[in-house]
Amino acid sequence: MSKNCNTIHQWFNGMKKFTFPFDKHEIPENGIYILFEKNEFAHSTNRIVRIGTHTGDNQLRSRLFQHFLKENKDRSIFRKNIGRALLNKDKDIFLPKWELDLTTRNAKNLHSDSVDFEKQKEIEKRVTKQIQDNFSFVVFQIDEKDKRLEFEAKIISTVSLCENCKPSGNWLGNFSPKEKIVKSGLWLVNELWKTPLSNENMIELKQLLNIE
Repeated sequence: MSKNCNTIHQWFNGMKKFTFPFDKHEIPENGIYILFEKNEFAHSTNRIVRIGTHTGDNQLRSRLFQHFLKENKDRSIFRKNIGRALLNKDKDIFLPKWELDLTTRNAKNLHSDSVDFEKQKEIEKRVTKQIQDNFSFVVFQIDEKDKRLEFEAKIISTVSLCENCKPSGNWLGNFSPKEKIVKSGLWLVNELWKTPLSNENMIELKQLLNIE
């Protein structure tokens, strides 16, 4: 497990890294993104802290913009989780309101009297700054949806099962109210500790990354 995790850490860290602001034209329309976070290390390099993809066709660019730029935590579970950790760290009583999904008009109407929307905007701006200042990423192209989801899940499992991938004491995720984030050291709650990359998967991944 650790061997394959070490290998993918070396591969991904050797690729072109993007930080905000990034040129969308350098991002493939379909694929997987691998996130790194400042001051987080594993395998003598930058530690992978999140792996993600998209289900709809040609949505990788917009998915990344939803994380890095679009201030709507109900459209990005990553943003929601960053906000949860920031609020929990501060012992902020706004946390239960941040948990509410206000995507639908009915939900907005239902909670409009109880949610301080100015406060919510303020938290969204803090989340944006936290992400833009502290996260970088690499991307690689996979056009087939099923293959994207398979590799996303197996990379997540490979990293979560690796005993060498531990967060630092100062990692923001340590303050998450989500036990799986704290335990895994990843900004994720799904696909953890399941089926990791096989040797055959590693050969295919190497080809997908165009590594000699």
